Amino acid sequence: MRKTYIENNDPSLYDEYLKAFKDKLTETEIVKTEDSLGRVTAKTVFAKVCDPCFNAAAMDGIAVLSQKCSSASEKTPVRLVEGKDFVYVNTGNKIYHPYDAVIMIEDVAVIDEQTVEIREAVHPWQHVRVKGEGIVAQEMVLPLKRKIRPVDVGAIYASGNTEVTVYKKPCVGIITTGEEMVDSPDMLTDGKLLESNSRLFGALISSYGGRYKRYPTVKDDPSSLGDALDRALTENDIVIVNAGSSAGTKDFACSVIGEKGEIFLHGLAIKPGKPTILATCKGKPVLGVPGYPVSAYLVVELFLKPLIYSFVGLSCTNDETTVNATVTKNIVSSLKNTEYIRMSMGKVGGKLVATPLERGAAQIMSLVKADGILKIDRFSEGITAGNEAEITLCRPIDTIEKNLVVTGSHDLIIDVIGETVPLTAAHVGSMGGIFALSKKECHIAPIHLLDLNTGIYNISYVKKYFEGEKMLLIKGVGRTQGLIVQKGNPKNINCIQQIVNENIPFANRQKGAGTRLLFDYMLSQIGADSSMVNGYEKEYATHLAVGMAVEAGAADAGMGVKSAANCLGLDFIPLRDEEYDFLIRKEDFSDPRIKAFFEYIKSEEFKERIKAFGDYTVKNIGEVIEI
Repeated sequence: MRKTYIENNDPSLYDEYLKAFKDKLTETEIVKTEDSLGRVTAKTVFAKVCDPCFNAAAMDGIAVLSQKCSSASEKTPVRLVEGKDFVYVNTGNKIYHPYDAVIMIEDVAVIDEQTVEIREAVHPWQHVRVKGEGIVAQEMVLPLKRKIRPVDVGAIYASGNTEVTVYKKPCVGIITTGEEMVDSPDMLTDGKLLESNSRLFGALISSYGGRYKRYPTVKDDPSSLGDALDRALTENDIVIVNAGSSAGTKDFACSVIGEKGEIFLHGLAIKPGKPTILATCKGKPVLGVPGYPVSAYLVVELFLKPLIYSFVGLSCTNDETTVNATVTKNIVSSLKNTEYIRMSMGKVGGKLVATPLERGAAQIMSLVKADGILKIDRFSEGITAGNEAEITLCRPIDTIEKNLVVTGSHDLIIDVIGETVPLTAAHVGSMGGIFALSKKECHIAPIHLLDLNTGIYNISYVKKYFEGEKMLLIKGVGRTQGLIVQKGNPKNINCIQQIVNENIPFANRQKGAGTRLLFDYMLSQIGADSSMVNGYEKEYATHLAVGMAVEAGAADAGMGVKSAANCLGLDFIPLRDEEYDFLIRKEDFSDPRIKAFFEYIKSEEFKERIKAFGDYTVKNIGEVIEI
């Protein structure tokens, strides 16, 4: 029978689970040195030969007796005869007795075919690589349990070791469950999903130093899962079962694994990733991993990685880079769970800033976009905007520091710009961008805010929120706002009044978004308010997200831009043309990152790219208005 409840165990219990496998090293094997990169030494590597194995010339020149040349100077030059006092040598040549020094050829004055003159004193073993200078026979080259780097490969071979003994890579069996999962995009039909988690797991396992076997997707029934688990346990050192670990009607992972072995725990106080299973079957670790991509990734990082490392004698303790960064938005967290939040990051005005990305467990693109992961410990209420927090990096810090930080209103053109200009974008709405820029937590704030009194976009808001400061408004694109509706517009929606009158399910933008402010204004013009809109409280962070809600049937209409509707093949009812511009501080205009941004939006390449969306005018793009 399936388990119908999930515990909320403290994550620290994993340490007890790991102890059972810490010394469970896999078998060793001998590999060619040139194939040993990334492997872990299972025996100490000792040098078999010296490097160099003879006294060798370190420069092109002549080999000499140092004593004979020790007094040489410009005033008292020393003359040497070839064959008697010196021989010509090239770099790497053996230096034969009695010679004990090399003079670079450029320091040698040729007198005639047999005679040279030396005008600078020579000391013993000058420009000579003495035998064993690099490596001495019998010395330790690499210790036990050392991960082999490219330089180590060279040193091992230079020491006379053509082979090296390493720990065998542990093999991880990957079992995926779910009748709805298919293996190829060509197999996608209604009700089917593309199975990608096993590919993610395979890539992670390889990066950890392990091997993996992917098994065919298993049907949601105990018998099929049990057979697959038996096979995987026979063929692998570790097994992970993806999906089926929760308490749904088709979640059998816990009961099946429990029949084959012992459940250490089912359920951890982490978010995402609560339905995690830690178990032992036939003396081997078995992990039940949740199906959502973000949950799956985090569980594998947190719990499978240390297992693989322990199998090859390594530790994860020093495998992460952390930095402190200023959090730009309030982050509320549950007291019940340790929470892992994906963050976009950049450097603004000399300080690192970090903005939370989407928190949904299914949002795999939030992992792709993440520059770092913020851990909020259990029993913490979260972090207040403006405070510093420790963040584990997903990218090198020098890459993050080169990011242009763009915070504000969303538009598809930001993604286009990001293909050419390195940037990190936080879609927090126009007002969110205004506030971020006012706190110097971004470089550029994309905005589209209508002054209801004048009908002019953006300028009045800049004057209001940046009074006394020197600001530049860079003209962006003209675009059309309206209602995104399903293909063919089956409900014949043509205006906002109809949204209210017919109780039409609506997809709304988040608080502070210019699109939402425009929608609220239009509601007021017809004498309506938010309480009269079905779905007003359901928020979406981007125009594409609104469009997808409509396309998926979660709403029949949503406010957004025409380009998003065009991109998704949806119908569009235009309501108003508007101006989408970019706000910066005047003092930042010379920043190379900002210059690259604005040079690109003025380019013909950019203008040609956005033509494909079919909804932009670029008449004034790049024009600078000083406010």
